[in-house]
Amino acid sequence: MSQPNPNPNPDGDGAYGWGPTQPGYGYPNPTPGYGYPSQGGPAYDPTLAAGGQLVPTPSGGGAPLVSIGDITVMNDGIVTPSGTLPLRGAVWNATDMSRTEEKIPTHAIILAVVFFIFCLLGLLFLLMKERKTTGFIQVTVTSGGRHHSTMIPANNPDSFNVVMGQISYARSLSAM
Repeated sequence: MSQPNPNPNPDGDGAYGWGPTQPGYGYPNPTPGYGYPSQGGPAYDPTLAAGGQLVPTPSGGGAPLVSIGDITVMNDGIVTPSGTLPLRGAVWNATDMSRTEEKIPTHAIILAVVFFIFCLLGLLFLLMKERKTTGFIQVTVTSGGRHHSTMIPANNPDSFNVVMGQISYARSLSAM
């Protein structure tokens, strides 16, 4: 090898100096295997937000009893994106802001015109109807002096009845 080493060691001995010069993550000590807790350093705490502030978590844990949009009802609390509300004494409200429209589809009008020329039975195509539900159902919960609201999309005419069933269950849990 007639060329000098392209990456000499900073120590000056002329050996190839690959790798970090400062100890970093996993260097010089190897990192533990997957599933083993790390040795040293602060452990990851999912309750700490990026700013170092504590994020409220449900105290009882366990499985969610009912979930309505982004509101989750646990054994002893209501978990929302803005924090945990007490379950006891919570006030639940729902507002149906959806609508169902009924119209004659375009293909039915075309078929009625085409078959009207051949026979009068083509007018029966005008009896075809198309129903479309659009809008949202607003669910609000108030407890412990705090308030949270969520919007749930209404995809069919029975969406409001489904949400009201979930709210009835949440109300019964709040009354206990």
